[in-house]
Amino acid sequence: MQKWIMSIVLGIAGLLFVILLLFNLPAKEEAAQIDPPVSIPETPVDTSNAESIYKSNCMHCHGDEYQGAMGPALNQVGSTLGREKIYKQIVHGGGGMPGYEGRLSEEEIVNLANWLGAFK
Repeated sequence: MQKWIMSIVLGIAGLLFVILLLFNLPAKEEAAQIDPPVSIPETPVDTSNAESIYKSNCMHCHGDEYQGAMGPALNQVGSTLGREKIYKQIVHGGGGMPGYEGRLSEEEIVNLANWLGAFK
């Protein structure tokens, strides 16, 4: 009797699987859009402006001496990330960091990325 009940349960499970497979497949996901490469101009860095932006927006997470706190250390960020990646991180955020697009101007973000990119 147990074999008979087990056969019915397996048959129903198989039928349910086929029904779910045929009728409830999730829609195809769109291919992830690849961000186009960013090219930021190598402008002369306005150090006082970059420091001011850092103090008002970044210091509470990255530390007063770039040593890291809640966020990662930035004292040598230019040796691990290029200016373009630093720029993208500032603009879009990620990994707990908010994006600053719309909060900072394009010139401020470029200046900050160039300034941080020199930290080696």
